[in-house]
Amino acid sequence: MGIKNLSIRIDETMLHKLHFVADYEGRSANSQVNILIRDCIQKFEKEHGEIPIK
Repeated sequence: MGIKNLSIRIDETMLHKLHFVADYEGRSANSQVNILIRDCIQKFEKEHGEIPIK
């Protein structure tokens, strides 16, 4: 599994706030999004079990 690209549409205000949070945490916006996705998946798997990868 390599690195994949994902394009999203995001409201300008939300994007600005994402950059603000990422800067505060000392991260890029990309790294911040990766952390948010990782945390979401971990929470889901804790509640529902591991997600199978085909």
